[in-house]
Amino acid sequence: MSAPQHDLSKLTIRRDVPPPKVRSALRTSVIIAVVAAVLVIAAYLVLGSGGVPVVRVVTVSAQAGGAGQAATGVTANGYVVARTKASVSAKIAGRLAFLGVSEGSRVRANEIIARLESAEYQAGVTQAEANVAVARATLVEAQSDREQLRSEAQRQTDVRAQNPQLVSQQELDLAQSRATQAEARVTAAAARVDAASAGLRLAQANLENTVVRAPFSGTVLRKEAEVGEVVAPSVGGGLTRGAVVTMADLATLEVEVDVNEAYIARIRGGQPTRITLDAYPDTSFRGAVRQVVPTADRQRATVQVKVAITDRDPRILPEMGARVDFLEPDTAPRGAAAAPLLRVPAAAVREDGGQSVVWLVREGRLVRREISAGPVSGGMREVRRGLSGGEQVLVSGVEAPREGVRVRLP
Repeated sequence: MSAPQHDLSKLTIRRDVPPPKVRSALRTSVIIAVVAAVLVIAAYLVLGSGGVPVVRVVTVSAQAGGAGQAATGVTANGYVVARTKASVSAKIAGRLAFLGVSEGSRVRANEIIARLESAEYQAGVTQAEANVAVARATLVEAQSDREQLRSEAQRQTDVRAQNPQLVSQQELDLAQSRATQAEARVTAAAARVDAASAGLRLAQANLENTVVRAPFSGTVLRKEAEVGEVVAPSVGGGLTRGAVVTMADLATLEVEVDVNEAYIARIRGGQPTRITLDAYPDTSFRGAVRQVVPTADRQRATVQVKVAITDRDPRILPEMGARVDFLEPDTAPRGAAAAPLLRVPAAAVREDGGQSVVWLVREGRLVRREISAGPVSGGMREVRRGLSGGEQVLVSGVEAPREGVRVRLP
């Protein structure tokens, strides 16, 4: 009977591998260290900022005019546009052979802007001219035959009148018939001349259609095509271009703005305005209301107003952003103080329990203030009651403001 076999490998001690309990303890220690580091960093960030949110505020300023001066009534934002503007295209499809303008070029009405390749149209004009020449020669020949046959018919008529025996009635009728046929041939030849002339005018018109002319005097804003490209009155896809250039009469620049319909009753034709361009915020230009478009935008509850620019300036360019302040004369009695007009950013006004409120920043804390606010105009909201001017109003930085919460300015 053989002795039992024993696996002595299990008794081997591996000093390079830690026991399972040691490995578990080590993993736990690493996790605790990472969590502690995150907490330390978070605490540092919070304590480093003092735990006080940074907010953005705006100082309320009062806008008012003295007696007899104009004060701002309504403000709206919009863009500078040209009343006279056109995308100029060719009347027929063709390849652009010449382009004589570039961005900024001044052109006069009916001045040639571009030309299309026109060899076939020139050939058509030449052929039409030849057809006219042939038709006119045929007319001259028919007129000559008519005169000759008329003379022959008249001669036979006279002879028969003197002596009926010399010319028979049959011969006279034949001569008169030939004269009548000659008259008809002249009429037909004259009609062919008219038709050939009409064909010539059509060929000349087609040739003229290869020339692109300025529809009015103005300035080229953009080149829409280059020499060698195919242009057409309507874009057909691919490499076909629609317009050759876009031009505008910069003397007709105006500003189009969307006014909240709640304020539209305060806008009238000819009302003076102050225009401020986004590109030149420190400069204002005078303007006047030219038109109140007689329809409203149902989706945005606005009415478009077109404002003519009184102060012409070369810095004013189409598509620039602009703010328009509609001015109202001060109706207060002479010597009386005008009522201040207060506006705050629309984002500063919040609704709380059906009441419009703003949050003031006083000595680093938030203070709730109920106000009476008007509609939004140009991103600003009129405050009719509740503020007097000079207050610092919270705009952003605290999603859910509460009374007494500490805040700090940037």
